[in-house]
Amino acid sequence: MGGPLTPAPPRRRPWPAFLLHERPRPDRIRNRPGAWWLAVATVCFGAFMGQLDASIVTLTYGSLRTEFRAPLAAVEWVSLAYLLALVALLVPVGRLADAHGRKLLYLYGFVVFTAASAACGLAPTLGALIGFRVVQAVGAAMMQANSVALVATSAPRDRMRTALGVQAAAQALGLALGPTVGGALVSTLGWRWVFGINVPIGLVALVAGHYLLPRTRGRNRVRSFDWPGLALLALASTAGLLGVSAASGLAVPGWGAAVLFAVALAAGWGFAVRQGRAAAPLLDLALLRLRAVAAGLAGALCGYLVLFGPLVLVPVVLTGAGSSELAAGLVLTALPAGFAVAATGADRLLPRGMSDRGRCLLGAALCAGTLAALLAVPLDEVWLTPLLAVLGLGLGVFTPANNTLIMGAVPSSSSGTGGGLVNMARGLGTALGVALVTLALHLSAQYGARLAVVLLLGAAVLAVVAAWFSPRRAAGRSN
Repeated sequence: MGGPLTPAPPRRRPWPAFLLHERPRPDRIRNRPGAWWLAVATVCFGAFMGQLDASIVTLTYGSLRTEFRAPLAAVEWVSLAYLLALVALLVPVGRLADAHGRKLLYLYGFVVFTAASAACGLAPTLGALIGFRVVQAVGAAMMQANSVALVATSAPRDRMRTALGVQAAAQALGLALGPTVGGALVSTLGWRWVFGINVPIGLVALVAGHYLLPRTRGRNRVRSFDWPGLALLALASTAGLLGVSAASGLAVPGWGAAVLFAVALAAGWGFAVRQGRAAAPLLDLALLRLRAVAAGLAGALCGYLVLFGPLVLVPVVLTGAGSSELAAGLVLTALPAGFAVAATGADRLLPRGMSDRGRCLLGAALCAGTLAALLAVPLDEVWLTPLLAVLGLGLGVFTPANNTLIMGAVPSSSSGTGGGLVNMARGLGTALGVALVTLALHLSAQYGARLAVVLLLGAAVLAVVAAWFSPRRAAGRSN
């Protein structure tokens, strides 16, 4: 008689397939009644980390100018290079996430972002730092393109605005801690630790994401990729912001700036034409034909321009007047602190029946009124602190409602693409906030700060207009 049969060992996936396999959550986590809250909380790690990095870097400008003997127009590319790469990659990464798994790309995004953060902290030159920031942006794109989609697909339909508000609050917390932590680190340990702080946060978030994020339920396969479209988008955004930077004091002749703006316009037109003709376009123009999506994206861009413009303006104005980086950071904290309070508390304070469109109008109008008030008072610590807090309150009411209008109109099968569009609008708004404020400060030593506030006020008024043209009722999601 033969011996007992032994079961065959389970087949192991070849290592490339294993690395590309989206692993499920453990059953004990998936079956918990509030499992979706665990997924939202995990996404908040990425939201916190991305905004901490965005706000903390502006506090290093003075130290970078001193260490590398570079003008402000060159140093601002530590932020702009990151933002340009982020803007160019958000939509394509969103499409890849819809096809191959949002959790998969989200986790790999943390790996890239954390490793690049460590490299930024060790950069020997300004050029190397800018290059590492581009790599960091690749990881950030993999996280941010999926963050809104992971929240929207994890939360129940009737809790989506609450979930997006919590995510917005995590972003605000990152923004709030950024100036304070950045000012303290720059004043004590030096600018390199501004990037090093991302490493431990990234490692914790990577472990949490592996166990708490759900697998992608519905996928939208991508048969081909629009590389020409990606190149045109990157060229348009890079040339446009380089043109603004050249006008802000970068060592580029006047005719060079004109050429850059012409290239940006030509590449932007080519991108629009390409998206209408490509078999698998990078940007789904059908989504932009939805009024809620088009108006919402315009509002998101303006909202983030208003949010990030002061992150450049306030440290430059206050440190130029003799304040320390830490004092400037503490004043600037009022803006994201107000954002966090409104993003998490608006549902309790505003009428239950108030629509998302109404919330957008209220928040944008509050921002416009606050920026108008800033034109009438001195830009010092006494006035800036309360007015920045009120500005944050307006943005905290506006942003979750704006995101809910957009994602509520996007089919669930395209949530990654829709989330990429939202984050692309945020990235463009952030980049314009940095570039336009720098331009205003360069144009006039005496009135540059006031001109910057005027530009921010114009963006807030455009956000009011975008909210006004949003549909009164959000469209329902479809699969």
